[in-house]
Amino acid sequence: MDLRILNLVTDPRPFYRQQVSILESRGIEQVTLQVPGREDQFDSRSGFDYLSFYPNVLRESLGDYDIVHANFGLTGPFAIAQPSRPIVLSLWGSDVHDSYGIVGKQSAKYFDAVIVMTEEMASQLPVDSYVIPHGIDLAQFKPYPRDRSRERVGWDDGKHVLFPYAPYRGNKNYQLAKDVVDEVDDKMETGVKLQAVYDVEYQEMPFYMNAADALLITSDNEGSPNTVKEAMACNLPVISRDVGNIRKMLSGVTPSEVVSTNDELVTALTTVLSMGDRSNGRDEADKFGLETMGDRILDVYKEVLSGSLSRQ
Repeated sequence: MDLRILNLVTDPRPFYRQQVSILESRGIEQVTLQVPGREDQFDSRSGFDYLSFYPNVLRESLGDYDIVHANFGLTGPFAIAQPSRPIVLSLWGSDVHDSYGIVGKQSAKYFDAVIVMTEEMASQLPVDSYVIPHGIDLAQFKPYPRDRSRERVGWDDGKHVLFPYAPYRGNKNYQLAKDVVDEVDDKMETGVKLQAVYDVEYQEMPFYMNAADALLITSDNEGSPNTVKEAMACNLPVISRDVGNIRKMLSGVTPSEVVSTNDELVTALTTVLSMGDRSNGRDEADKFGLETMGDRILDVYKEVLSGSLSRQ
């Protein structure tokens, strides 16, 4: 099916780039417009940056496109404001749960189709939506020998707990992760280190996951975090707060735990580190492959184009 898609995005994160790549492999031409004004992860955008985005969207949307696809809630109003193409909205998680979530929720009412990551997100919207979690590259994220992985990332032979976010990302709750690991370290004879891994080349992440003994998620909220799926594909045990759809993702994965309290985080992490086993997550990760995601997004595009095209 020959299609040309105009994508609107705030930040082209790795999972977004994978979405583009898998759709391009199916012959779907992808063009991306990014909101200006952010040179690196420490910058914040101004209202002017968003206002200056609209003329670019309007001008580009007049080209030969079949669909305008807004990726992340803050790009939604710009897709709505172009008058000529059917529109699809993808919500990623924080754009529903955070303080600006109202933008994505209200914008959703005006789209021809809405894609969300979890059933929980779908339940918070005023319209029906398609639940299509981000996919992962199962050829990239896979088990590797731990010793070789640790040599590659420069870690010693102790216990290493992976925190896959920058400490300054407030909703990821690094301080809680640090407190939990400090308490676990006090309980165990073998030293336990918290490893906050961020701002590294994405292709290096499988080696960090294979070098680690557990992945720790202490976020205040999540959607369907790719880092959990990637850990599963590497057979890395996951210890997480009960946020997003992580409990559902980890159903049947052992050893791994989803808990409700801070004390339970300590207990679960201590247990998993003491066992020292890898998980069976790889067996459960096939359903999160990029191919499955690509097929389902393409089905949404087809349904939108075969339905009412009143915006054209």
